[in-house]
Formats: sequence, structure tokens, C-alpha cells
Amino acid sequence: MQSDLVIVYHRQPFEEVRVDGATEYREHTSPNGIVPTLKNFVQTAEQGAWIAWKHVDEVGGEVDQPRVTMSDRHGDYEVVRIGLTAAQVESFYHVTSKAALWPVLHSFALHFDAQAADWDTFRDVNRRFAEAACAEASDDALIWIHDYNLWLVPAFIREIKPDAKIAFFHHTPFPSADLFALLPWRDEIVDSLLACDIVGFHIPRYAENFAQVARSLRNVEVEEKLAVEPGLSPQGAALSEPEVTTKLRIDGHTVRLDAWPIGTNPVLIQQVLSEPAAERRLERIRTELAGQQLIISVGRVDYTKGTIETLLAYERLLERRADLHGKIKLMVTSVAAATGMTVYEDTRGDIEQQVGRIHGRFASLDWGPIMLYTTPVPFEELLSYYRAADMCWITPLRDGLNLVAKEFVASRHAGDPGVLLLSEFTGCSVELPDAVTTNPYSQDDLDAAIDRSLAMTDEERIDRMGRLSESVDHFDIEHWAEHIFKQFHELR
Repeated sequence: MQSDLVIVYHRQPFEEVRVDGATEYREHTSPNGIVPTLKNFVQTAEQGAWIAWKHVDEVGGEVDQPRVTMSDRHGDYEVVRIGLTAAQVESFYHVTSKAALWPVLHSFALHFDAQAADWDTFRDVNRRFAEAACAEASDDALIWIHDYNLWLVPAFIREIKPDAKIAFFHHTPFPSADLFALLPWRDEIVDSLLACDIVGFHIPRYAENFAQVARSLRNVEVEEKLAVEPGLSPQGAALSEPEVTTKLRIDGHTVRLDAWPIGTNPVLIQQVLSEPAAERRLERIRTELAGQQLIISVGRVDYTKGTIETLLAYERLLERRADLHGKIKLMVTSVAAATGMTVYEDTRGDIEQQVGRIHGRFASLDWGPIMLYTTPVPFEELLSYYRAADMCWITPLRDGLNLVAKEFVASRHAGDPGVLLLSEFTGCSVELPDAVTTNPYSQDDLDAAIDRSLAMTDEERIDRMGRLSESVDHFDIEHWAEHIFKQFHELR
């Protein structure tokens, strides 16, 4: 039976585990994030499917189980898997996507390496995703594609199924027109995105950037431009955008542009933290801290995440504030998201070197200034650290959204005096103006923001956190889902 909703996302919506020689498919251990939400969308369709990749040994090889029927708390859904070899994944994902496209998306032009890209393989993999989606979709299905590594899928779908409704959502920033122009494949990418019926972004700035790119490369007409939703564009912020293009028209075809940030799940987070096991974890953490202030900084190994800048800012804090020695601790999680990539291995090495150097410089027998985690911290345990922390430093040099900042806010009790220090170049900064925002490119600005956070009274901390909580509770994952439902309903 063909599906009326097909989600195309490179990641499988389950964990694959070998047990006693047999394969078991299990729900992801973390119940938070985008994957559970997308699975809920599949349940809204009379018949839904999910397209992902699966490793195979040789090009054209068959996947052992190309179709998996899953049954978990989100219901029953079909997962169709296309086979990619390790070499294809390396080329398509680790090299072309991460080495060539990722730097431009995040405004790191000096990291852009066009010569490293294998565009033919990238195009071929995108075509295979499109063919798999079309094989599952009814003629007038809604096909929802996720993220930049599948940029070319919409054009292939439009060729195969002209009447399909095509939606695309970006989980990354979208760069300005002059940066996007660095991509030698810019025409092919833009033509593919303009084949969509709706293109979604986290915040208005990214949608407006895409509109400018489309206008600079193609003869498109701005059909509609609206004032930005209240709460998503504070005046004076680095990523403020008071108006946003919502419809473009090209060759008689209307493309909707949507800007709506993904939220977290505050109800779930509070539920997890109310469990007895969470109370025990929290008590253990506070006992181990022995009265020290805890600062937490959570991210991946990536040059865009600003981890080095955070560590150096912490070192400068310890230099100028000897009174904090023995009374403060920074917990950093920096987990490798991709293996075998030189740029990320170099970043990981730099992070470990800086942590070791700072620790060696300031540590004493009874005090270690930094804890570094390079392996994933379980979601439930991470929430307990959020609850125990006095401050959370989220200071990427560029980030599409950043759910960690929202999770930290959602973990707090009412009246809890935590402080969120947030880079103004994270997408979520437009939603969270009551955080202490900072420009991580400026040492002086970052140091001043840290000092301001430390000097803040409990009264001000509670007041700010209350307003942050209101925003996180309002723009939660259900709010995002309801908005997308409405957009899709209008599209159909």
C-alpha cells in the first residue's frame, strides 16, 4: 500500500542492536529531540513511511532487511532502507556534506574545500533517496525531506512525481547570498529547493537569507512578506529580522517559506526529573560538588561550537578571579559526531589539549577545575546535571538552533536561580532574549558576559529564568508540531 506521508531523513528512527547473533530494533534511548516528533507525524497519516540509509558491503548491494516494521510507543510505522557502502557514506556525508557544505552553511568560508567534494556521488545518493521515496508515495503524497545533505532530493522527486507535495526542513543555518555563492553547485541546489511547495527554517533570518539567494540567482517574485511572529525577533539582536518573505513565485509555481523553531519537551523533562532515580542522581551530584558552583557546557566536537573559546574564557576567569579557585567547576561535554574527519579530529585534539593545560595550571590536590566528557552522557543523567548547575554556557560561533539551551531552561524548577549564557549567533537566541547574550568572537564581550552572570543577584536570576521558561514552554515541541500540521493542511 502506498503512503500519503513519506519522511526522508538520513538517520534511522531506531537503534539497531545485535543480541545473541540476532538483530533487534529498539527505540532510541533518548526520548527527546526531533526523531520522536517525526515519528509522531508518521502516525497522523493513514499510511506513512520513513526513508533512511543502511550500510552495505558493496555498491548496489541489497540491505539484509530493506523494510522494517517498527512498533513502539509512537505506534507502528514502516522504515525503508537504501543501501550505501562505507565509501559512499564517507563521500556523500563526511566529505561533501561536512567538508564542503557545512562550512558555508555556518559562515566558515576558510574551512570550505570545493575540491574535496565528490558532487557526482552526492547527486547519485540524493537520487536514490528520491527514488525510494517516490516508490513508497502515492501520486499526491506529501513527501517531507530533512536537512541540507538531501538538498537535491526535491528536484528528483518533482521529475518522478509531478503532483506530489514536497516539503523541506533545514536543521542548520542558511547563509547569506554572498556566502552561498561560494558553492559551485549553487544553481542546482536552488533549483531543487524551488521545486518544493514549502521550505522550512528555524528562524526568520535563515528564511530571509534563502529568499535573497533565490532572488539573486533566479527570476523569482516575492509574493508575500509578513511581520515576524511576536517572540521570534527581538529588536537589536544579531539575528533579528522584523519582516520575513513567506511566499516566492517562479514560473507559475508558489514556494512557501516558513520559519518556526523546533522546541524541546518541557513536560517530559520535568517528568524525568521527578522520578526517584533523578532525585538520587541530583543528590549524588550535589554531594560530589561539595558547595562548588557548577557551570555546564554541552556540545559536539565541531569547530562551529565555540568549545575552545569557552575553555579560554574559563581560563581567563580563573586568572582574574583567584577567589573562585576551589569554588567553581566547569563541566564540558564534547562528543565526536563523525569519525575519520581530519578537521574534527584536530578540533578534538585541541579541546583535550586545552583542558589538560588549564587543569594542570590551576588544579590542586582537592580541586579539579574542569570535567571533560568525550563520550555521550545519558539523557536522564544530563538532565540531572542541568538541574544541579548554577550556569549553562552555550557559546557556539554559529548554530542553527541549539536545543541544549532550551533543555537547560526546561530542567529548572519554578523559582530556580540558574543563568543561561548564550551566544547571539545561535538560532534560539531570538526566542531567548532574557539569557545573558554574548558575542563569542570577542574576548572582551565574552568575559564581560561571564562577569555579569556571576555578579547577578538571585532575584534577577529568578526573574530572567521565569521569562526564559515562558518562552521555552510556549515554543515547545508540540507547538512546533501544531504549526507544521497547519502548514501541511493548508498545503494540501
